[in-house]
Amino acid sequence: MIKIKALRGFRPRDDIAARVAAPPYDVISSEEAREMANNNPLSFLHVNKPEIDLPLSTDLYSDQVYARGAENLRRFIAEGLLRQDPAPSIYVYQQQWQGRAQTGYFCLASVDDYDAGRIRKHELTRASKEKDRTTLMDRQNAQIGPVFLMYEAEPMLDGCLAETITTSPLIDFDTPEGVRHLLWRIDDTARIARIERGFAGLDKLYVADGHHRSAAASNLCRERRAANPNHTGEEPYNYFLAVIFPHTHLRILPYNRVVTDLNSLTPSEFLAAVEAKFTVTPAGPAAPEVPLHAMGMYLEGLWYLIAPRPGTWDSSDAIEDLDVNILMKNLLVPLLAIGDPRTDQRIDFIGGIRGAEELVRLVDSGRFKVAFAMHPTSIEQLMAVADAGKIMPPKSTWFEPKLRSGLVIHLLD
Repeated sequence: MIKIKALRGFRPRDDIAARVAAPPYDVISSEEAREMANNNPLSFLHVNKPEIDLPLSTDLYSDQVYARGAENLRRFIAEGLLRQDPAPSIYVYQQQWQGRAQTGYFCLASVDDYDAGRIRKHELTRASKEKDRTTLMDRQNAQIGPVFLMYEAEPMLDGCLAETITTSPLIDFDTPEGVRHLLWRIDDTARIARIERGFAGLDKLYVADGHHRSAAASNLCRERRAANPNHTGEEPYNYFLAVIFPHTHLRILPYNRVVTDLNSLTPSEFLAAVEAKFTVTPAGPAAPEVPLHAMGMYLEGLWYLIAPRPGTWDSSDAIEDLDVNILMKNLLVPLLAIGDPRTDQRIDFIGGIRGAEELVRLVDSGRFKVAFAMHPTSIEQLMAVADAGKIMPPKSTWFEPKLRSGLVIHLLD
């Protein structure tokens, strides 16, 4: 039984929403954020990346940063840039990009569901990032960026989304990346109750993106419960801001790999070693189409299609069957001596949105010696890993488009 809840969200005025809404904190650097927010005092980057309003030398995890983030959020509210809706609402958020649309429920998810494993994870988190998001959430007394969740498509819930988007949206704007963002509000109590019952009929949700934000909400909830002798379970800190999409709406892009060197092997020696575990098919100067259980490999100005030989992986195991794991176990570790991919400086990861051209550019520049173009992990594979209670290898999924921050805010008062 999944519990969701409506909220009286704080939202930007409809006429300024396009200028307020900003990328999530973890997909752009501080330098990029400074440039994006330059000459735009309305940008939500002043709230979710507040270091941009402080000297360049400022420690990103200093108290100054958290204090400025809290100050900026209060200012946005005091100046009427963010206004609270008059009644508890569930919002419907749609993103249109490259001929596709994904539509989900913008609402509150339950920390208890998360802690009990009914909201299933597939990634590890880093303690430092958890602490950062927990501290900012606590200092701002707000959840400012939604967790990206998904549910296994369900006819009634899917139908309610389809019904809502036939009406005029409150917000409708395009971003420079070519993504159209639309937002509707449902405040009819009967419709809200129907949606809540629909989720109550589900036994699980999945974290698609936002593992650190959901972990931070759990951390803060635990701290505030311990400090509240009159805890009831219905305080705002018992919930976290989320957008919940049906799994059929979502698409995962490839997460490609580049490596700085061939571990002292010559190109011909490396190719010979790869052939022990993979079939290697020359593809020429153009990147090949990469099917499931194959990888494109760019080396010395040429592309190859490599496919693991039978018996080199276990297709019955949710983790072993992932292409990123097949590549790691059969090539990156034994041939290139890559250690922990989260910390090894010899490997980098390139989001599939940047295309094979970026892999070619990086290798041809001399910064990297070999690149691997991956087949994207599927939504079904992600769910299978989460259902098995396992953790995906680092950088297995790249969701696009990213959820915009600043469209709906949840205060923890």
